[in-house]
Amino acid sequence: MTSTRRKNALVVRGGWEGHQPVAATDAFLPFLEHSGYDVQVEEDTAVYADGSAMGEVDLLVQCVTMSTIEDEQLRGLEGAVRAGMGFAGWHGGIADSFRNSNHYLHLVGGQFATHPQKPAEQRVGDPSDNLVPYTVEVTELGSTHPITAGIGSFDLMTEQYWVLTDEYNDVLATTTHPRKPGDPWSREVTCPAVWTRTWGEGKVFVATPGHDPSVLADENVRTIVERGMLWASR
Repeated sequence: MTSTRRKNALVVRGGWEGHQPVAATDAFLPFLEHSGYDVQVEEDTAVYADGSAMGEVDLLVQCVTMSTIEDEQLRGLEGAVRAGMGFAGWHGGIADSFRNSNHYLHLVGGQFATHPQKPAEQRVGDPSDNLVPYTVEVTELGSTHPITAGIGSFDLMTEQYWVLTDEYNDVLATTTHPRKPGDPWSREVTCPAVWTRTWGEGKVFVATPGHDPSVLADENVRTIVERGMLWASR
């Protein structure tokens, strides 16, 4: 009688506490365990420099915002993805992690630039100014991709990420930033909201919604993140 090998998932979390990295990642641990993963959790990126440990990881879920990464750690991360490890994350935990590294940005394929605020007359001077209503539009590719198939366009009330990206991404969903009075840009701008990317033998998954656990609990967002993690995995 043969047994199915359980896979190994590594969850790395930390950085800016505003994205609640512990609560956000804890919400997905039961799903990973139920999906056949043995899960290891690390509170910093030091493990990336351990080539032996990283070689055993099938899926890395990262939630680290506005931090820095050492060269040795980045080499370990990039090498593990290149060798077939899946790399997945959401919001600033993957798209605004290590601004000090252009090589990290090349790996991920998108960098947070800003989240435009509410119109000036609606602002009250606290973080709620960044929470705006917007639509996530599934692309033609996304309509048939296993991560987003069956999910139509949906609305959120949260931070709307404006990201700087390249053409190597496979974009599964987009979001459009309107031009409001007082904005310096002269026309609306459409940015990727969900994308995938291959890197060597590995796969990368990014979803920009996910500011806090309440956004990740949205049925559409949660489904996309869960599917995205499984898709990216070795």
